[in-house]
Amino acid sequence: MSLWRSRRAGSYLALVAGTTVAATLLYNYGMATLENDPQPLYRSLEVVFQTFTTTGYGEDAPWSTPQMNFLMIGLQLTGIGLILTGVDIFAVPWLRSALATTPPTTASDLEDHVIVCEYSPRGDAFIEELESRGQEYVVVESDEGAARELHETDRRVVHGDPESIDVLEDAGIERARAVVADAADDTNASIVLSAQEANPEIRVVTLVEDQRLGEYHRIAGADEVLSPRQLLGESFAHRVPTAVTTAVDEGVEIGNDLELVELSIAEGSDLCGRTADAVGLRNRFGVDGIGAWFNGDFESPIPPDRDLETGTRLLVAGEPDRIDELRAEAASTVHPFAARRVVIAGYGEAGMAAGEALAATNTRVTVLDSDDKDGVDIVGDARDPATIDEVGIDGASAVIITLDDDTSAIFATLVVRDLDPSVDIIVRANDAENVQKLYRAGADYVQSLATVSGRMLASTVLEDEEVLAVDRQVDVVRLPAGELAGRTVVDADVRSRTGCTVLAAVRDGETITEFDPAAFVFEAGDEVVIAGTDESVRSFETLFLD
Repeated sequence: MSLWRSRRAGSYLALVAGTTVAATLLYNYGMATLENDPQPLYRSLEVVFQTFTTTGYGEDAPWSTPQMNFLMIGLQLTGIGLILTGVDIFAVPWLRSALATTPPTTASDLEDHVIVCEYSPRGDAFIEELESRGQEYVVVESDEGAARELHETDRRVVHGDPESIDVLEDAGIERARAVVADAADDTNASIVLSAQEANPEIRVVTLVEDQRLGEYHRIAGADEVLSPRQLLGESFAHRVPTAVTTAVDEGVEIGNDLELVELSIAEGSDLCGRTADAVGLRNRFGVDGIGAWFNGDFESPIPPDRDLETGTRLLVAGEPDRIDELRAEAASTVHPFAARRVVIAGYGEAGMAAGEALAATNTRVTVLDSDDKDGVDIVGDARDPATIDEVGIDGASAVIITLDDDTSAIFATLVVRDLDPSVDIIVRANDAENVQKLYRAGADYVQSLATVSGRMLASTVLEDEEVLAVDRQVDVVRLPAGELAGRTVVDADVRSRTGCTVLAAVRDGETITEFDPAAFVFEAGDEVVIAGTDESVRSFETLFLD
């Protein structure tokens, strides 16, 4: 029983005792003065218990005076109240406990599975990757309530302490292919040591919040140490135009002659305000338009009659030279040469990584954080308009928001957007479900820490899948062709059925980027490079790889 429930039960018992004493004295006094029938206290106590327990009144009833009858009505109502309160305090929790599903404590039927210690929002994205690939897994969760909830939602879970060797053995570590430690940094080091002792041959991958502590994970025996916050911070820095690079969208190289790039339509550019059809991505620039983000929503293919407004992000694929031509057209025709200024709100791991990456350029960086520490220029709350005024975002080219709480990040985005409608706002979402909220709040670019973490883990643990871009708004992966063998992309109707675009084929180690989707027939053993949202990639895996 929890401390709160123990205190509540103690308070209830004290209330019953006090009420019983008061009712006994009051009844004894009433019988003596109102009914002219004095009696000993033990007899009055018996009648009070009979009243509170609704078992009857014996020879004392009925009472002759109205006052005594009203007194008894009050005692009866009091008894009913005590009974209902007792049911709520004792019976209801007991029934809930008795009827609740008990999470399992072993996973004896699993083999070649991944053990995830423990459950977290960022690990949830990884679990979805595992489920979409049909990869067996089990989550080791120490919190009984969380383990029960996972079990009730049909997630494979073992309730127990992931630092315990016995619990890891119950999770089948001797038969597992890998262990993923996704708890606090110090707990992860302990999990690594326990995993190595339980199975010295097991592959262990850890996620680290503070990159400086990653070395201790390696000392403990971790095979791979991943720092998604560091990667995300560096990625955000690359989204910010600087005085020396007015277009900073870096592409994903696919073979030697194909590049996948996200491009932003800048205000004042030659493409701004024109429809996708008028721009002529294929006819004019020789690139394929994979899709576009309009106010945070990804649409694929790009609607030909949709206007490309400021901030619209295009996802295109083509030869690097062609991409460079399009990039030049998408950039603003006015190129400032003075050093630009960027505000970073939140100076944790991601904020520090963004600041260090921007320091390599001539960008002037102003750091805002709630704690006074090295590197922080202004101490304050990013949600406070007065603090943002003090920072001075007028003239800043971008504001990077990397706060630990999504609710705070949403409010900070609202404040910044209200104070400066034109500044670029780049935000980290800790939970993927808050991405659209941040876009509605006014963010120009949002990336989910959970999504990046899940992709990094999938790229590391799933050896048969190569994730080519983990820090993008789209998933770019290389997968087995599977059921595409013997068919063409057009025959299989890949794009309309899954939402994915097949960018390249890989045959005998050679990446083929120029192929006719209506004529190129995939063979057994081929691989495909596809791009799409996480949901569309999972649709491809379900349709062609299950």
